[in-house]
Amino acid sequence: MSQDIEKLTPPVVWRQFYRLTTIPRPSRHEKQVRDFLVAFGRDRGLETRVDEVGNVIVRKPATEGRESRPGVILQGHMDMVPQANAGSCHDFTRDPILTRVDGDWVKAEGTTLGADNGIGVAAILAVLGSTDLVHGPIEALFTCNEESGMDGAFGLKSGLLQGKILINTDAEEEGELCIGCAGGANVNSRLAYREVSIEKDWSTFRISVTGLRGGHSGVDIHRGRGNAVALLFRLLKSAITELNLRIKSVDAGNLRNAIPREAFSLVAVESRSAGALKESCERLQSVFTAELTHVDPDLRVEMTSVETGSNGWIDPSTALRLVQAVHACPSGVFRMSDEMPDLVESSNNLAIVRAGEGKVVIHNLVRSSLDSARDDLCGKLASLFTLAGAETGYDGHYPGWQPDLSSSILQLVRQVYRDRFGIDARTGAIHAGLECGILGATYPDIEMISFGPTIRFPHSPDERVEIASVGRFWELLVGVLAKV
Repeated sequence: MSQDIEKLTPPVVWRQFYRLTTIPRPSRHEKQVRDFLVAFGRDRGLETRVDEVGNVIVRKPATEGRESRPGVILQGHMDMVPQANAGSCHDFTRDPILTRVDGDWVKAEGTTLGADNGIGVAAILAVLGSTDLVHGPIEALFTCNEESGMDGAFGLKSGLLQGKILINTDAEEEGELCIGCAGGANVNSRLAYREVSIEKDWSTFRISVTGLRGGHSGVDIHRGRGNAVALLFRLLKSAITELNLRIKSVDAGNLRNAIPREAFSLVAVESRSAGALKESCERLQSVFTAELTHVDPDLRVEMTSVETGSNGWIDPSTALRLVQAVHACPSGVFRMSDEMPDLVESSNNLAIVRAGEGKVVIHNLVRSSLDSARDDLCGKLASLFTLAGAETGYDGHYPGWQPDLSSSILQLVRQVYRDRFGIDARTGAIHAGLECGILGATYPDIEMISFGPTIRFPHSPDERVEIASVGRFWELLVGVLAKV
């Protein structure tokens, strides 16, 4: 089934995307794809280098007569988000992505597809490998570890790039020209606890919240989907105050930039309260389902009896503070933009909670198009978890990309889109972290724009890319390169 995508139009792009799906490339495991990109450039006699942080830069000369045109940098990231459905045995460091054509879309079999940003990278490779396109000087910049820290963009040194215009291929709505993005920061909290014992006759269970759709914590944050971490702690809050619940461990969420789809906790209650806990889980299953029936119809809350031992439990005082703090933590849209009414200005993703072996870690990802609002929301979260007795710090700050409606590359791309398709492209910004903000801070004189095909539900196993939009994306890209 995977090879069927090579037959799609335009084949020059889909062929390269298929090759990428055969190469494992989760964030921080990029050696194989890096080696592929380097070999791709050098096999074609193109100047190719790897910088000190692992970015790959490939230069292709202009076609004859176009040498004096402004240089264009085509930029995409080589890594992908590794997410799989529960029960999947897929190893993202070893296994290829299994794809299938489903009507108008290409999807993966139970995992993320890697169209984010694999389709953009495939289009860049198609440009580099072409012999019949018209263009000025081309630089391809393939950045590393975008999805788990933007290390490649942060580590790119000034003076390496020669082009004057940068086209980022990491947008996810065909027909929309992106000229701005949110900045972000990680908020990390740590809480220590004493390990205590429970009575041996207590009943122990594993509580799970699963079946959620999840999604990208930026572009999907406004869709109102359930957050498995938040739902689990809503359940724990009810049980810890009413049933004297004890907690041994929490394993909730797994990526900062993905809305959590699953959350698990080992808990215990006195045996006489086991029935009440089951009733509580069933009641909250009904409540959650009623609240999220349109966005997460497959949500499940389950309680399973397990043997966990009587030692290593979180002391009750810390457990209560933990549950109250996480339950109170804001997650989702915080404020909408005043300038663009449909754009989220600020949000928080309650992304990960891990508890076990005497320590708790809590990770939030804050996004905002205003750096001051980002920093204020980070401060609010720090205050919340400090009141719960946790130590909180920040890292991974990256700037937003401020829109410039007067940009000459924006005007050119608008004109090409109108000429090619007979309609006007939309202009907007996204509530996600594009590398443009970071690259623009290092190369402030480069004009930037971002566009791409239509990708739905990135960062989740529901990820899919619209086939027809890839053709329009490719047609726009080659048309712009010819006109610059």
